[in-house]
Amino acid sequence: MDSKEYELSDRERIAKRLKEARLQSGLKQEQAANLLNIQRPTISEIEAGRRKVSAEEIIQFADLYKVNPSWLLLEDDGNIDPSLMFAARELEKYKQEDIKKLIDILKILPK
Repeated sequence: MDSKEYELSDRERIAKRLKEARLQSGLKQEQAANLLNIQRPTISEIEAGRRKVSAEEIIQFADLYKVNPSWLLLEDDGNIDPSLMFAARELEKYKQEDIKKLIDILKILPK
C-alpha cells in the first residue's frame, strides 16, 4: 500500500478497492449496477466514497468481481499485483487442458 492510501479514510480506501476490482473485472459501472440490480449512480457514489457499503453489498461486490471480501474490507494488505488477480480470473474461464497448455508455454518462455 502506498503512503497516499494511508492518508485516505477507510471508506475512501474501500471505495478505491471497489473501483479497482470493478475495472480489473472489465466491467463498466452500468454493467456492474445491472448485474447487482442497483442503480448506476449508486455505484458511482460508492466508488467516490460518498456512500457507505453494507456487509451484504461487500459480499455481492466480491462475488461479482471475484475478489476476496477481506481485501475489499482492508483486512488484506493488498500486496498482490492486480494484473495477477486479473490473470487468475481469466484462467478460470479456460478448460483444465487449456490451462495446462498455457503453463507449458510459460515454462519455455525466458525469465
